[in-house]
Amino acid sequence: MPHSELHPHAHLFQVQHPAWAAHASIYEVNIRQYTPEGTFRAFEKHLPRLAAMGITIIWLMPVHPIGQVNRKGTLGSQYAVQDYYGVNPEFGTLDELRHLVQTAHSLGQYVLLDWVANHTSWDNPLAEQHPEWFTKDALGQFVPPVADWQDVIDLDYSHAELRRYMTDALLYWVREADIDGYRCDVAGLVPTDFWDDARQELDQLKSIFMLAEWDELYPSGGLTWEEFNGNTRLLERAFNMTFGLRLHYLLDHIAEGKQPLHDIDVYLAAERAKYPPSVYLMHFTSNHDVNSWDGTEYERLGHNVLPFAVLTCLLPGMPLVYSGQEAALKKRLAFFDKDTINWQEYPLQDFYTRLLQLKKRHPALHNGQLESRFQRLPSAPDIYAFIRHHGAEAVLVAVNISADPQDLELPEATTGTYVDVFSENQVLLQPNSNLAIPAHGWRVLERL
Repeated sequence: MPHSELHPHAHLFQVQHPAWAAHASIYEVNIRQYTPEGTFRAFEKHLPRLAAMGITIIWLMPVHPIGQVNRKGTLGSQYAVQDYYGVNPEFGTLDELRHLVQTAHSLGQYVLLDWVANHTSWDNPLAEQHPEWFTKDALGQFVPPVADWQDVIDLDYSHAELRRYMTDALLYWVREADIDGYRCDVAGLVPTDFWDDARQELDQLKSIFMLAEWDELYPSGGLTWEEFNGNTRLLERAFNMTFGLRLHYLLDHIAEGKQPLHDIDVYLAAERAKYPPSVYLMHFTSNHDVNSWDGTEYERLGHNVLPFAVLTCLLPGMPLVYSGQEAALKKRLAFFDKDTINWQEYPLQDFYTRLLQLKKRHPALHNGQLESRFQRLPSAPDIYAFIRHHGAEAVLVAVNISADPQDLELPEATTGTYVDVFSENQVLLQPNSNLAIPAHGWRVLERL
């Protein structure tokens, strides 16, 4: 992996990451479905469990009041914002949100609010107070940004007053609730220069973290390739991280048998050609959209749910866990109605804890680590294996997506004594020996 200063466009990437982000993993919280109560207070009790699991960043889905007009379902979409300065009373009060943030901070965690800058609900007061801030059709009527999003109307960022209003609202939550940044919905549909300017003002308040729902390597926001502008440059001055949508869809295609496992190499090469290693991309097997609309990871990835989760946690990038994944949730959660997660004693809590605590403490696995080296290991078609090095320290990862146990032939570079992160047994690796990998399984070894 080339060092950042050797990347032809490294000088363009000026975003400074907070020091705490280097070893972070992120967790998406669906407050509505998290507990029977569906409140900030009820969720807050889970923060110590998530801290023990290795989670540093807590991303809260939108916390604002939801529009009534053209509402979908009984409770509406959390992405149909009625008031950028308000708190959804279903979830609690501003003081309860503040308490949640303070509790997270006391556990060494950081909180991102989900921000919907591209559109509002039909009954957001801005539509009456400033109709000129909204996109109109030929008849002068408000329009949704995407045909299917009939519960929201599109904002028009050619208005300097709208930009000032939205920037002030972003600043408000950092000041009033002491949040640590934002996850920004369909960020590439909003002009990049708006985000660039807002970021500068936010950074004057505190060292924040900005996550864009977008992927400059893959069409986002319901767009086709033809409509997609891949050069949105969100990561140069505005955002710390974007979604790794291209890897997400690749893993789905591999599971469906449409692409070979080793196409991950093609993906990583495209990522390195576009970005220096200082850039963060977020990798996942599920999130709120994927779970509700595309299906659970069990529907999409079949027997390889856990091997692919190992890859999203340990390949270069930041891992995301979505609400319920540690419960092996096999249900598509309703998006517009109450549908509480069944936690069933958290059957995958230990699985994610081993991966995320390793990610958190091991220098070879840190995000944007310029001194780390990624080394792909030659393997059979159904095995994907690599080592990540940092000086003498290393982590070896191998996954097997076939229905049969497989052996990985070990090159000389892997020689040494390791501990198996899952069994906790010591393993001595010697040149030209084999490492056994179970069917639909994985091995994660940490060099001693």
